[in-house]
Amino acid sequence: MLPVIALIGRPNVGKSTLFNRLTRSRDALVADYPGLTRDRNYGFGKLGPVPYLVIDTGGVAGGEIGIEERMVGQTVRALEEADAAIVLVDAREGLTAADEHVADLARRHAKRVWLAVNKAEGQDAAVASSEFHSLGIGEPHAVSAAHGDHVSALIEAVLDEFEVETEEAEPGEEEDEELSIAVIGRPNVGKSTLVNRLLGEERLVVFDEPGTTRDSVAVPFERNDRKYVLIDTAGIRRRARVHEAIEKFSIIKALQAIEQAQVVIAVLDAHEGITEQDVSLLGLVLERGRALVVVTNKWDGLTAPERKHVRDELDRRLPFLDFAERITISALHGTAVGDLLPAVERAYKAAMRDLSTTELTRELESAVTAHPPPMVRGRRIRLRYAHQGGRNPPVIVIHGNQTERVPEAYRRYLINRFRKVFKLRGTPVRLSFKTGENPYKGRRNKLTPRQQRRRKRLMKHVKK
Repeated sequence: MLPVIALIGRPNVGKSTLFNRLTRSRDALVADYPGLTRDRNYGFGKLGPVPYLVIDTGGVAGGEIGIEERMVGQTVRALEEADAAIVLVDAREGLTAADEHVADLARRHAKRVWLAVNKAEGQDAAVASSEFHSLGIGEPHAVSAAHGDHVSALIEAVLDEFEVETEEAEPGEEEDEELSIAVIGRPNVGKSTLVNRLLGEERLVVFDEPGTTRDSVAVPFERNDRKYVLIDTAGIRRRARVHEAIEKFSIIKALQAIEQAQVVIAVLDAHEGITEQDVSLLGLVLERGRALVVVTNKWDGLTAPERKHVRDELDRRLPFLDFAERITISALHGTAVGDLLPAVERAYKAAMRDLSTTELTRELESAVTAHPPPMVRGRRIRLRYAHQGGRNPPVIVIHGNQTERVPEAYRRYLINRFRKVFKLRGTPVRLSFKTGENPYKGRRNKLTPRQQRRRKRLMKHVKK
């Protein structure tokens, strides 16, 4: 399991700014994949060597009533779910009664607590932190979430006791192990019905009310002597629609399931169409590099024009998932459900495929010959050779010069070429560009001995 970190504090101390810093989520998805949006109340951490999940909670000031009281309940739930909590305070405004209230919540409900004194840029760390020692929740860490000052040191200290072990699968070994499949989607799209249909029994509770599944449920089974683990996850809704504390932090379980899974089945509702939250959720799957099968459920009962409209919407709203197989099913009646596991196997095999350096380089040369890279400042981008840099998802490392200037459109062109030639259907493909050292760098003004003699004779002639 990835460690979970909760950010808590009174309003306007910089929790969301620190969240964006820890997840690097300001431009992570939107810049790389046009039209992709995501909510920012929870996310995958990207700072430091240990992966983690981070929760951004609402501000707590004390004495809340009404809906604000429920926000306090959500904060308490976050503290109980998290492995560590970071309490944020404001160095500019100093210690307040609300800070003491937040610290008391952390003492009573958090497993481990760290104190971050935010907005401390330009101040002496000892002076900025001095009055916060009285909170009694540990040594204060002076940071600046907006500028990034000392944030890395803080997160390294928080994650010091956590280790995430990663083991490379040996060639051929993956066939003998359980294949882990996460079934994700918004509430009430039919995830549990689909899992029951795949299992052939009523293993999970199914009820026509959003949010029936509160936690991730892992169910092992076998099919044709192949071992699988199906993970049914709680439905993920937009932040504005998540009111119950239990449902909000079931989201963390779903994100952890995505991280644990080798293949993800994303379930959409044909009757409701593609929503912003569907796009956001699929963006998280893409960000983690998981093999993917997109399933449109409740296909029965739609007219031919309605089915065409849904297909058009899939093309328009999910262009960044053109690599994933799309299957239309009826989980309730079992229509086309038998096509799912073969599609999952194809996606997994593509994600784990070994790619030859010789074949990759040959295809790179063919792609460059057919469509050369553009000129940059009068110089041609040169791509020389390629090799595999990782699996699940496949990573292709391309060496050359000026590779940092390769346009996004040309990257997509290369990805599509590699995917078609090597049959990498069902998995994202990532490119990593490396620029080699220029052997002539710094030698432009150095002349050979023969050139120096010729230049000397020429200068004598000019003087005469």
